[in-house]
Amino acid sequence: MSEPLFIALEGPRGSGKSTIAPLLADALNADLLPSVPAEYQPLRRYLDEHGRSPDARYALFLSALLTAADQIRERLERGRGVVVESYFARAVATHRGYGSTLHVELPAHVPWPTIYRLECDPAHRARRTAQRAKPDTWWDQLAERNSAAIDQAYTRFPAHRIDTTGRTPAQSLAEILAHKEACTCGHAQPLGLNPHLLPAVPRRAA
Repeated sequence: MSEPLFIALEGPRGSGKSTIAPLLADALNADLLPSVPAEYQPLRRYLDEHGRSPDARYALFLSALLTAADQIRERLERGRGVVVESYFARAVATHRGYGSTLHVELPAHVPWPTIYRLECDPAHRARRTAQRAKPDTWWDQLAERNSAAIDQAYTRFPAHRIDTTGRTPAQSLAEILAHKEACTCGHAQPLGLNPHLLPAVPRRAA
C-alpha cells in the first residue's frame, strides 16, 4: 500500500497558490491544512503591521511551521493525504531574501512534501495582486524588491515548476495532476525538500 501524498505549493504572491491549493486537495481527496495555524495568525498580523526584523519574523514562521508539521504528520499517519499552501521552502527562501541570518536545524521527523513551485510573469502577478482587497504590507514590498535573492534561495529546494501565466486555475491544476499521474515514484518524499541540498537548514539525526 502506497504512503499518503503530501504536496506543498510554493511560489511568490500572485502565482495562484491560494486558489489552486483547495482545488488540488479536493481533486486528491486530501486534507488542506494551513502552514500557519490559526493560533499564530494574531502574531503574524502584528509582525506584518509593525515588525521590521527578518529574524523575528522568521522565528515566528518556523514555530508556526513546526506546529503545523506535527498536525501534518498526524494526518499522514492516519493515511490521509495533505496539501499545504507554502511550507518550509517559502519560509526559508523568503526570509533569507529578507536578510535573515538565522541558522536552524530541523528535526528529523518533520515530514517533507513533493513541491510544486508555481511561477508567473511579474506583470501578470502584479495584476492579480492589484485585484486583491488586502493591501500590500511592508514585507510584501520588501519581497518584491528582493525577489532575485528570494528566487535564488528557492533554487536549493528541488521542485516541479508550473507556469501559471495566463492560465486558469483549472488548467494549472490539470498540469499538476498530470505530472503526479506520470510520476512513478509514488511517495512524495524523494521529490521534496532535500536536506543534503540545503546545508544551512540541516536536519537532526533521528
